[in-house]
Amino acid sequence: MGYLMLSGAILAEVLATTSMKYSDGLTRLWPSAATVTGYLLAFALLAQTLKTVSVGTAYAIWAGAGTAVIAVIGMTFLGEAATAARVIGILLVIAGVVVLNLGGAH
Repeated sequence: MGYLMLSGAILAEVLATTSMKYSDGLTRLWPSAATVTGYLLAFALLAQTLKTVSVGTAYAIWAGAGTAVIAVIGMTFLGEAATAARVIGILLVIAGVVVLNLGGAH
Protein backbone atom coordinates (compact mmCIF):
# COMPACT_ATOMS: atom_id res chain seq x y z
CA MET A 1 0.00 0.00 0.00
CA GLY A 2 2.92 2.34 0.73
CA TYR A 3 4.20 2.16 -2.81
CA LEU A 4 0.71 2.78 -4.18
CA MET A 5 0.55 5.97 -2.06
CA LEU A 6 4.03 6.88 -3.30
CA SER A 7 2.90 6.45 -6.91
CA GLY A 8 -0.01 8.80 -6.24
CA ALA A 9 2.37 11.31 -4.64
CA ILE A 10 4.61 11.22 -7.71
CA LEU A 11 1.66 11.65 -10.07
CA ALA A 12 0.29 14.57 -8.03
CA GLU A 13 3.72 16.25 -7.98
CA VAL A 14 4.16 15.83 -11.73
CA LEU A 15 0.71 17.28 -12.41
CA ALA A 16 1.36 20.18 -10.01
CA THR A 17 4.70 21.01 -11.59
CA THR A 18 3.26 20.82 -15.09
CA SER A 19 0.39 23.10 -14.01
CA MET A 20 2.92 25.56 -12.60
CA LYS A 21 4.41 25.92 -16.08
CA TYR A 22 1.03 27.17 -17.30
CA SER A 23 0.29 29.36 -14.27
CA ASP A 24 2.32 32.31 -15.60
CA GLY A 25 4.09 32.88 -12.30
CA LEU A 26 0.99 31.84 -10.31
CA THR A 27 -1.01 34.68 -11.87
CA ARG A 28 -3.54 32.50 -13.75
CA LEU A 29 -6.26 31.14 -11.47
CA TRP A 30 -6.89 27.58 -12.64
CA PRO A 31 -3.32 26.49 -13.32
CA SER A 32 -2.32 28.09 -9.99
CA ALA A 33 -5.12 26.26 -8.17
CA ALA A 34 -4.05 22.99 -9.80
CA THR A 35 -0.46 23.66 -8.71
CA VAL A 36 -1.37 24.27 -5.07
CA THR A 37 -3.84 21.38 -4.96
CA GLY A 38 -1.37 19.01 -6.60
CA TYR A 39 1.43 19.84 -4.18
CA LEU A 40 -0.87 19.55 -1.15
CA LEU A 41 -2.01 16.14 -2.38
CA ALA A 42 1.56 15.08 -3.16
CA PHE A 43 2.79 15.95 0.34
CA ALA A 44 -0.25 14.33 1.99
CA LEU A 45 0.33 11.10 0.06
CA LEU A 46 4.08 11.22 0.73
CA ALA A 47 3.36 11.61 4.45
CA GLN A 48 1.12 8.53 4.34
CA THR A 49 3.82 6.65 2.45
CA LEU A 50 6.29 7.32 5.25
CA LYS A 51 4.18 5.21 7.61
CA THR A 52 5.36 2.06 5.82
CA VAL A 53 8.33 3.00 3.61
CA SER A 54 11.63 4.34 4.93
CA VAL A 55 12.11 8.06 4.45
CA GLY A 56 15.32 7.70 2.42
CA THR A 57 13.79 5.23 0.02
CA ALA A 58 10.49 7.08 -0.33
CA TYR A 59 12.07 10.47 -0.86
CA ALA A 60 14.66 9.17 -3.32
CA ILE A 61 11.96 7.53 -5.42
CA TRP A 62 9.59 10.52 -5.14
CA ALA A 63 12.19 13.14 -6.01
CA GLY A 64 14.00 11.07 -8.63
CA ALA A 65 10.92 9.87 -10.46
CA GLY A 66 9.34 13.33 -10.35
CA THR A 67 12.49 14.94 -11.70
CA ALA A 68 12.90 12.40 -14.49
CA VAL A 69 9.23 12.50 -15.56
CA ILE A 70 9.11 16.32 -15.56
CA ALA A 71 12.29 16.47 -17.62
CA VAL A 72 10.82 14.04 -20.16
CA ILE A 73 7.55 16.02 -20.27
CA GLY A 74 9.53 19.20 -20.86
CA MET A 75 11.46 17.68 -23.73
CA THR A 76 8.49 15.84 -25.24
CA PHE A 77 5.65 18.35 -24.91
CA LEU A 78 7.04 21.73 -23.88
CA GLY A 79 9.70 22.29 -26.51
CA GLU A 80 12.71 21.91 -24.25
CA ALA A 81 15.88 20.68 -25.94
CA ALA A 82 16.48 16.93 -25.78
CA THR A 83 20.25 17.14 -25.63
CA ALA A 84 22.56 14.25 -24.88
CA ALA A 85 23.48 15.90 -21.58
CA ARG A 86 19.82 16.06 -20.50
CA VAL A 87 19.15 12.45 -21.45
CA ILE A 88 22.29 11.32 -19.61
CA GLY A 89 21.24 13.40 -16.62
CA ILE A 90 17.82 11.72 -16.52
CA LEU A 91 19.46 8.31 -16.76
CA LEU A 92 21.81 9.22 -13.91
CA VAL A 93 18.88 10.29 -11.73
CA ILE A 94 17.17 6.96 -12.40
CA ALA A 95 20.40 5.07 -11.76
CA GLY A 96 20.87 6.94 -8.48
CA VAL A 97 17.41 5.91 -7.26
CA VAL A 98 18.09 2.30 -8.25
CA VAL A 99 21.43 2.27 -6.44
CA LEU A 100 19.91 3.76 -3.30
CA ASN A 101 17.23 1.08 -3.32
CA LEU A 102 19.70 -1.73 -3.96
CA GLY A 103 21.70 -0.52 -0.98
CA GLY A 104 18.86 -1.73 1.23
CA ALA A 105 16.24 0.17 3.15
CA HIS A 106 16.61 0.17 6.93
